[in-house]
Amino acid sequence: MKGKTLPTHYPYLITHHPKMHSIFISDLHLSADRPRINQQFFDFIEHTAPQAEALHILGDLFEYWAGDDDLDDPLNGSVADAFKRLGDQGIALFFMHGNRDLLIGQEFARRCGARLIPDPTLLDLYGTRTLIMHGDTLCTDDTEYQKFRAYARNPDNQARFLAQPLEARRQQMLGMRAQSEQDKQTKSEEIMDVTPAAVEQVLREHGYPRLIHGHTHRPARHLHVVDGHECERWVLNDWYRRGGYLRCDASGCRLLNL
Repeated sequence: MKGKTLPTHYPYLITHHPKMHSIFISDLHLSADRPRINQQFFDFIEHTAPQAEALHILGDLFEYWAGDDDLDDPLNGSVADAFKRLGDQGIALFFMHGNRDLLIGQEFARRCGARLIPDPTLLDLYGTRTLIMHGDTLCTDDTEYQKFRAYARNPDNQARFLAQPLEARRQQMLGMRAQSEQDKQTKSEEIMDVTPAAVEQVLREHGYPRLIHGHTHRPARHLHVVDGHECERWVLNDWYRRGGYLRCDASGCRLLNL
């Protein structure tokens, strides 16, 4: 919030001022081999994001992240510096891990001036209880992915991976990226989407909030009726072909393309 100090606790947004809004992005998959999308990101950070009071990145900002010691990479460093310039304008920055960038740590957050937040996080968004997630935990029918997710988030496995030389980690990440794309070719669209029962369960567990998530690359607004409660679910844009974001204020949310 421009000109004001944000409280250190979360949730943090409790305001009904009609000119105030927050934006949400995910699944940008920034990579050196996608220069057009990278430039769209930098334009977004320079021209669109400064109009908001907060920017939430809900995972998969990068195509892969080998560790915070990879900040010397030209693209990685430029992205962090762009976030820092945005934060210096008074915009609050919040980062949630995705499946491609789960190794982003405090060093990257400090360089950006961002706060790392857990998945999921519940907040009061202009008077509406809102749950934000990356979204991969909702895809419970994809059992092979869920096994890999558990393995990749194991602290011991992460420590062993990060103990390797940076170049070795990069090569492993590229191999996993290629394998992931190959695996997608054999999976049905239904398996890679959210499981309705998982969505209903998470809405029930958190008191029937609005839900915002990414991961599935299927931007849309859904309505779920759970135990008699009508819950709104927003799925964020991916940035493979064109950037987009969710804009939320006291009147509601809407998906916008760049």
